[in-house]
Amino acid sequence: MARAGVTPERLTLAAADLADEIGFDNVTVSALARGFGVKDASLYSHVKNAQELRTRVAVLALAELADRVAAALAGRAGKDALVAFADAYRDYARQHPGRYAAAQEQLDPETLAASAARRHSEMTRAILRGYRLSEPDQTDAIRLLHSTFHGYVSLEAAGGFRHNPRDADISWSRSLDALDIALRNWPATP
Repeated sequence: MARAGVTPERLTLAAADLADEIGFDNVTVSALARGFGVKDASLYSHVKNAQELRTRVAVLALAELADRVAAALAGRAGKDALVAFADAYRDYARQHPGRYAAAQEQLDPETLAASAARRHSEMTRAILRGYRLSEPDQTDAIRLLHSTFHGYVSLEAAGGFRHNPRDADISWSRSLDALDIALRNWPATP
């Protein structure tokens, strides 16, 4: 029998909160059950297994991040849109490290297609159209942007910038300036 008040949605939110506290890789059905004060077995009427729980958190994180980025992009274009997108991405990663890690999870094609991943791609492509980039250059530029954003926030979260007294926010801003210049001066496709 399902425990009153426990739903797949509540479990997903609780798992996402737990991921932010202890790290996405440390989220287990057992840890979640402890948080609800129930036995592990009672959660299996709401989620099939730990992988389903991880997938649910990943889908939730992608949707939350897409909503944040969309709100930040509203009414912006060009460099202003690039910076708004990047800042929303970085802020989400800093505020929700476990959810951010979940958003990087490899999803099966069907789940990926039904997730907010497409919205991320569409918003990025919209920014790149402002730089007059079309295919195949858009794909290359998307990979550059994601690699830069993900690399920066991952290194920052791991303490990779603590060895130098220069403020990481200044370097972030300068990186976005450099990306804007690169996008405005994108090399012609051979």
